[in-house]
Amino acid sequence: MLASDLVNYGIPAAVIVVLCLSFIVYRSRRQAPGESLPSASDAAAAPLADPSLLASSNVPDSTTAHTADTSSVASTGDTVDEDSLEPAKRVESIGVTEVEAHGSTVESGEDEKASVRERTGRTRSLFSSAFASIRGKGKVDDTTWEELEETLLRADIGIGLTTKLLDPLRAAAKAGQIRTADDAINALRDAMTAQLATSQRSLNMDAATKPNVWLFVGVNGVGKTTTIGKIATAEVGHGTTVLLAAGDTFRAAAAEQLQVWAERSGAAFVRGSEGGDPASVIFDGIQSAHARNIDLVLGDTAGRLQNKSNLMEELKKVRRVAEKAEGTVNEVLLVIDATTGQNGLSQAREFAAATDVTGVVLTKLDGSAKGGIVFAIETEMGIPVKLVGLGEGAHDLVAFDPEEYVAALFE
Repeated sequence: MLASDLVNYGIPAAVIVVLCLSFIVYRSRRQAPGESLPSASDAAAAPLADPSLLASSNVPDSTTAHTADTSSVASTGDTVDEDSLEPAKRVESIGVTEVEAHGSTVESGEDEKASVRERTGRTRSLFSSAFASIRGKGKVDDTTWEELEETLLRADIGIGLTTKLLDPLRAAAKAGQIRTADDAINALRDAMTAQLATSQRSLNMDAATKPNVWLFVGVNGVGKTTTIGKIATAEVGHGTTVLLAAGDTFRAAAAEQLQVWAERSGAAFVRGSEGGDPASVIFDGIQSAHARNIDLVLGDTAGRLQNKSNLMEELKKVRRVAEKAEGTVNEVLLVIDATTGQNGLSQAREFAAATDVTGVVLTKLDGSAKGGIVFAIETEMGIPVKLVGLGEGAHDLVAFDPEEYVAALFE
């Protein structure tokens, strides 16, 4: 009887125990939040490409690692009263914690150009295939313009700009000024370069007014928080003191992710309570930076809200409140995922209407056939693309160079 009981009950019980232990081990090994970000050693060893290009400031150049005074400060999280702005008065009474800064080393310009050429991916291959077909014919005829038009549209340049680029070339061909396939391709390259040549792309930094404030807007999932972390790494490496303000209080773990970037870049940090008032957090961050003579505040904002309030109205409030703080809002950067194509243009229209966008950061440009969105945004919206993300690493955010970009497409 005892042997029978052991067989009937002991073995199933042992199996249950083993399964429970396996589950506990599995849970203990799960990746912690924020673990996908670059490690502290990665942030120091894998710097951004030429951080000196990220801002036109008067701070001295620095290409070596250094230690900066950094702090973590909690915002009150109260809903800010735009008239009295009371919550900011309580910021400076909260304790701070120093963390070690990790500087960055500037990569050479040649390395950066190679990176852009290599990583413009599918857009580049799209153009190359079309040009090979056109060159194979040698002469210029109606099919030449049809192939070029199809290529530009597939790259998401848009019908309006495609027509604007090709109509003068068609006229030049009829006048005998464009005779060969190479003539047509070179003329298109010159036209596309000229289309992007007039924009002012440097990030505005006024050394005489502190703190400078750069606000970041964009829908969730485009890489907004990661972009802020990369810029913080670059600016700290350049000798700028930086504070990150976690104004995206509606997305789970947004503040935690930004805090990891703050600690690893050597930036100060301000956050509020989950679901709190974003404008209050941004205001508190600017006031805190002003009190401690910090050069630059990078403010994260919500990409969606969990309630019925309108996102654009919330962002308008953030901008209004930020301008009432003791600082200067000199950049509002819209972060767009390049893979969204024409949807990115729709986003640009909405955010520009709400927040007076001063520039675009185009992420995930690598591996996308939709890099033509650069032209669509600049032509239709008049908003310059200032930075492009070419990969996942902390160093894969570079200043946008239109000549280099177009050259990469045509090689």
